[in-house]
Amino acid sequence: MKFTRRTLLKFAGIGTVAIAMMPRVAFAARNSLRTVRTGVQPGNKTRLVIETGERPSYTVSYPANQLVITLANTAANTALAPTLAAGTLVRAITQVQSGDKLQIIADLTRPINEVPRDNIMLLSPNGDNDYRLVLDFAASSGAPVQTAASSTKKTSAPSRKYVVVIDAGHGGKDPGCIGKGGTQEKVVVLSVAKKLKSKLDAAGFQTYLTRSNDTYLKLAQRAAIGEKKHADLFLSLHANANPSRSMQGFSIYTLSEKASDEEAAKLADAENAADKIDVSGFEQFDKDIRIALSSLQQHAVAAMSVEYANGCASQFKRAKITQQPGPDVRHAPFAVLRSTVPGALIELGHLSNAAEEKLLKSSSHQDKLVAAIVKSVKAYNFDV
Repeated sequence: MKFTRRTLLKFAGIGTVAIAMMPRVAFAARNSLRTVRTGVQPGNKTRLVIETGERPSYTVSYPANQLVITLANTAANTALAPTLAAGTLVRAITQVQSGDKLQIIADLTRPINEVPRDNIMLLSPNGDNDYRLVLDFAASSGAPVQTAASSTKKTSAPSRKYVVVIDAGHGGKDPGCIGKGGTQEKVVVLSVAKKLKSKLDAAGFQTYLTRSNDTYLKLAQRAAIGEKKHADLFLSLHANANPSRSMQGFSIYTLSEKASDEEAAKLADAENAADKIDVSGFEQFDKDIRIALSSLQQHAVAAMSVEYANGCASQFKRAKITQQPGPDVRHAPFAVLRSTVPGALIELGHLSNAAEEKLLKSSSHQDKLVAAIVKSVKAYNFDV
């Protein structure tokens, strides 16, 4: 099963933690510390996870043989017993309260260099998790490491060829939505998919297209390709339509049996209707997938999908690509996402909006979309 390659963002281990408290200064702390834990990552890396009730504002500093994360407007948690996994670079963790700031001080067994920005992630709440500040780091190049087998992982490319399956929605007898100017969704998304494959291949990923030409595929077939290729990530590309011609912007969705809102439910119904053109075979595949997925796997795949989707939305916004009003990530029962592979359905924009229809047809805007998706894939932590 796909789940055997990855784990939930939880770590178990042994160790002792010293909690040193400076005199408390009265202040109204907006944030609260929930958990602190460490884990071991591939390439002799240590992972430090700091979980807080609200989105943290933080800074990172590097005193000798220490890693210090300062959280603004946060109260220490004197009852907290952080979990230290064996075999990491962290030997102890101390909380120090200074006014309205909380310092999480990790005492290290080896010196480290500054943690690359790509190795610092801020994950939004999902499932049983609150906000998580995640830092991955290794011993500096001149320092001895604890294991003989060491590997260096560049932040600009994966350490192994992670597999990404790119699904260009619709195709063949199913054109998808059609803009007022006659632009067909199936044409736009195939063009973007091909460009995305080229860029991800160049970045060191192994990528596959569910379709490379104007071919009709059932939703079950698309999901099955992700399974067959043992994909690490499945991305389904679409373009949207809305009764309101003024509606515009991208939106990103993950699988959920219950839609996050009425609009997400309607969109899932519309996308799932593609199978009504030729429904034979999907019911059995869906049954097999549901049987194969245990509740734990469902939770894991959902958590990893949401993690990617949040990162993708952030990259789109950083690229100043217009976002559809509403939450960064929505959830609905999309048939194409029913598998053991983490994934997301990306609506690139609205063909029903005249201005956005022109953008979606333009090569330059497609390149802009592709660049944002490539960044989101590079930043996604495949090794969780």
